[in-house]
Amino acid sequence: MSEEDTTHFGYRDVKTDEKAGMVRGVFDSVASRYDVMNDLMSAGVHRIWKRFTIELSGVRRGNRVLDIAGGTGDLAAKFAPMVGEEGEVVLADINASMLMVGRDRLIDKGVRGNLHYVQADAQYLPFPDDHFDCITIAFGLRNVTDKDLALRSMLRILKPGGRLLVLEFSKPRNPLLSRAYDAYSFSVLPFMGKLVAGDSESYQYLAESIRMHPDQETLRQMMEDAGFARCDYHDMTGGVVAVHRGVKS
Repeated sequence: MSEEDTTHFGYRDVKTDEKAGMVRGVFDSVASRYDVMNDLMSAGVHRIWKRFTIELSGVRRGNRVLDIAGGTGDLAAKFAPMVGEEGEVVLADINASMLMVGRDRLIDKGVRGNLHYVQADAQYLPFPDDHFDCITIAFGLRNVTDKDLALRSMLRILKPGGRLLVLEFSKPRNPLLSRAYDAYSFSVLPFMGKLVAGDSESYQYLAESIRMHPDQETLRQMMEDAGFARCDYHDMTGGVVAVHRGVKS
């Protein structure tokens, strides 16, 4: 296989057209226990990271919001009351298992009316040009095969002045923290995945996918190259996580 025909799946090189299916298999495996594992893996801190992302979004009443790779619906549940009856929130995920878990969870919470569900690939978003006021993608971009294509797809469907927020694992700034984080990721996470979700291999992939994701400055440049303006980012938890923000001019 040539380099053009391959991409990474964690630390492995795989055929480009096979990655999406392999990622789908990972999330099919972990969907039912995803919420529990998020709380355990981050000691609940993922809720603070998501809350900060929501605060940066600038979402207000009447807005249209798209949450890509929305998983179990944490962000969508918060956005729905913020946009009100005259607004709209779309929870999108390429993985049907994750989307169904998120839908059932939000229905159980009584979140309905202005919330819609769409199975969609971030690289080929099935929405009109200039449609959304805000797009969020939390812990999903690293799983996308062609990130540049996905960023351009997001830009296309944003209104002028609309905002993209990418919440993703990133690169710790402190070497000691980085080493401790590596030890935790490759020892504790697979063990925890085996114990709680009955699946250590999927969590091994998730740890590897984090290391293969672009660092803070690289992702900021990728957003600029895709056409976003005023790109910046905020490190959280020492750079373990960063939220990137860009605007459609």
